[in-house]
Amino acid sequence: MSIGSFIKKQFIDVLQWNEDEEGVLAWRYPMQDFEIQNGGVLVVRESQVAVFVNEGQIADVFGPGTHKLTTQTLPVLTNLKNWDKLFDAPFKSDVYFFSTRVQTGRKWGTPQPITIRDKDFDMIRVRAFGMYSYRVADARKFFTEISGTRASYTRDEVEDQLRGILLSTMASSLGGANVAFLDMAANQALMAQEVKGDLADAFARYGIALDEFNVASVSLPEELQSALDERIAAGMKGGLSNDKMTGFTRYQTATAIPLAAQNEGGIAGIGAGLGAGVTIGQAMGQAVGASLTPAAPQAVAPAEEAIETRLEKLKGLLDKGLISAADYDSAKAELLKKLIG
Repeated sequence: MSIGSFIKKQFIDVLQWNEDEEGVLAWRYPMQDFEIQNGGVLVVRESQVAVFVNEGQIADVFGPGTHKLTTQTLPVLTNLKNWDKLFDAPFKSDVYFFSTRVQTGRKWGTPQPITIRDKDFDMIRVRAFGMYSYRVADARKFFTEISGTRASYTRDEVEDQLRGILLSTMASSLGGANVAFLDMAANQALMAQEVKGDLADAFARYGIALDEFNVASVSLPEELQSALDERIAAGMKGGLSNDKMTGFTRYQTATAIPLAAQNEGGIAGIGAGLGAGVTIGQAMGQAVGASLTPAAPQAVAPAEEAIETRLEKLKGLLDKGLISAADYDSAKAELLKKLIG
């Protein structure tokens, strides 16, 4: 090494990252024409991690705190460089800082409808939007799988990759759910819960921890949206039936009556003539009436009077002149016949 190049070489006593720019998740300390002073200080702030990399290979990882850089605190780097334990000369190494702060309020959405499998409707196409938050949890994995040796790696660059992971995971999670999609669409918290677990596992493979995930809105095809609206309306009616599906069916029957009345020919126009219309109307009325009208108690037949009592009443009617003697004799004969056998 010439004297000129030695003078040009500068030594770093303190390594730190002030995070001057918003949205940077990984930053490489500029090392051109620099060497790290043996015994120098590494300052890692809260919500940061520092990683020493030797020729593309991860060496030592440091969490928050102030660290003196010696062979004792850099055991992996010391081994990679074959340093003696008493080594105290300046050295070169790439140093990467990672921000572990939670990235909040990040928006996600489906630019195009995604196709998912549903147990009620087989295959459906949906669009959805919401918010999520995440953070770098494993700097080793994040460096190896995503950021690499770039001078800096931003939040926008990360999210370009996360978007594809999110959409594919969402499609597979909802498609494999045991809950019908219409039920999840009516309860967006339930939908988010179905997706979050699988999405967290997918993010973890890249050293990223999913902090929050929610669904703000779901857009369905028009016919599926109509079915969802009907199911919600049926639930709002309340009390139609203890069985939800029975209540939903009765609600559909009830709403069909005014729709049929708007057709040409009224309700009769639904069938092939007036007779068909009346039959349909009766069926609708019975279905709705069965759910809304309490069952009438069955009439109890009065106990039959004794024949002796009936004979006495019959004699009283004759004495008052309310029946003729012929009527009395005829009725009396029938009662006596029942009495004698």
